[in-house]
Amino acid sequence: MDYKEEYQKWSTDPFFDAQTKQELAQIQGNEEEIKDRFYKTLEFGTAGLRGVIGVGTNRMNKYTVGKATQGLANFIKKEKAEARGVAIAYDSRHMSKEFSEETALCLNANGIKTYVFDSLRPVPELSFAVRKLKAIAGIVITASHNPPEYNGYKVYWEDGAQIVSPKDKQIIAEVNAVTDYAQIQTISKEEAVKQGLYHVIGKEIDDAYMEELKKLVLNPEVIQKEKDMKIVYTPLHGTGRMPVQRILKELGFTNVSIVKEQEMPDGDFPTVTLPNPEDKAAFKMALELAQKEDADIVLATDPDADRLGVYAKNSKTGEYMPFTGNMSGLLIAEYILSQKKEKGILPENAVLIKTIVSSNLAEAIAKEYGIHVIEVLTGFKYIGEQIKLLEQTHEYTYQFGYEESYGCLIGTYARDKDAISAVAMLCEAAAYYKAQGLTLWDQMLRIYEKYGYYKEGLFSITLKGADGAEKIKQMMENLRNSKIEKIGENAVIAKKDYQTQEGICYKTGEKIEITLPKSNVLYYDLQENGWVAVRPSGTEPKIKFYTGVKGTSMEDAEEKLTALTKAIQEMVQ
Repeated sequence: MDYKEEYQKWSTDPFFDAQTKQELAQIQGNEEEIKDRFYKTLEFGTAGLRGVIGVGTNRMNKYTVGKATQGLANFIKKEKAEARGVAIAYDSRHMSKEFSEETALCLNANGIKTYVFDSLRPVPELSFAVRKLKAIAGIVITASHNPPEYNGYKVYWEDGAQIVSPKDKQIIAEVNAVTDYAQIQTISKEEAVKQGLYHVIGKEIDDAYMEELKKLVLNPEVIQKEKDMKIVYTPLHGTGRMPVQRILKELGFTNVSIVKEQEMPDGDFPTVTLPNPEDKAAFKMALELAQKEDADIVLATDPDADRLGVYAKNSKTGEYMPFTGNMSGLLIAEYILSQKKEKGILPENAVLIKTIVSSNLAEAIAKEYGIHVIEVLTGFKYIGEQIKLLEQTHEYTYQFGYEESYGCLIGTYARDKDAISAVAMLCEAAAYYKAQGLTLWDQMLRIYEKYGYYKEGLFSITLKGADGAEKIKQMMENLRNSKIEKIGENAVIAKKDYQTQEGICYKTGEKIEITLPKSNVLYYDLQENGWVAVRPSGTEPKIKFYTGVKGTSMEDAEEKLTALTKAIQEMVQ
């Protein structure tokens, strides 16, 4: 059925409600809008759904959410795990609560128990709750850091991590098998409660989650010494407000200022263009408050509170300096590893896990402390998967995992990135270094002086709609089929294609074995510790170009990164 026929079906079929038909009537005659809404079915990918809220097969609405849930329910029934139940959380976005209710009642109609949070909660707490409740799965209604018009649906399995192979493919097959929206089952909330299928959770999980975070503290005496350290925090209208304030208070920090204009949950995210701590513009209000309060550290979490952005003072200039995800993640790693080694509690088989597009500085730090590094594909679910495998094999003991996109996990109580625990650990680290007369930025410079000036970048090309998706596909194919031996002034040493799982060293002609799962990623090793990785985004209409260099100074690294970025842009235009 083509998009015009699908549009007509949704506009006339009695199955679709009056509100749906009214929205479709408003776009009648708008060929481009109709095509974008109906040219494809919103794809249930390897983590779930994400898309613009609205009516249509390529939109987030109760029908597409219901289809995904019915497919998941069919899989859970095949696993005979109905009684174990599914934990459900949601964030502050438009329709999040409504979609969470639709999800729970569809699962209940299929005889599957649900545990629904009583109000919005962060992603890492849902990950924790799945394991705490011994549920078979978990679902979070969130579109993370996307613009306000988006929402999404992320699926977790019993280990608390997002679904990975083979479960992801098996669930996707079940979702795709739901070809008629009439197959979606539902039940009234009253009936679901009566049958003992719908359960509300809240405080008991909050308390247990907080206890796990407090176990991660390495230097409680330092926190007490520097408890009046000035912290500015913004939840960017998301889920971080309550848990961040609570953990900082319970750890003993007494001087925490919240950006009032951004404190309350709001799906419009009215004070920012993007609710993304990776976007420097999102820090405008927090930095204004920091200047006023003379803050030591400035923090921002995204709407589902799995990503953390950081600013800290340069003690020489008094200027607040931004940290990339690589910088904040590896500052935490250096702090944890150095303190554990000093205290004699760093296991001999310790391991740090990073993604393939994260900084090579991780390897340098790991080498310093004699620990192993495991590299995984882009996506924190692969770090979560490794934690599960390590628990089974006991080959290594997990210490820290991080990815460049502002996400890390310190303990194993959860299996997704956790900005709440990252806030706690960064504030502890800030207190520790403040006691030595250093800011977090001063410490970051010390790390560069110790290991070398590693610097990373990321730029994206956004191409929306069906035509954009085709262009992105073609760009990847063109790169895949080209032998690129030089990018700007940088010689390419090796190329790795994670889709074909083939790599080659250009100097020797030797093939490179790639053991990671197939993924649409191209990776180029460059001279002098430089690198480039290219991949289409799994959640947005973008193709992403990741870059990394190593310089002899901050200025040298900056110049090298600027030149490399310019060379790539010229290469792909």
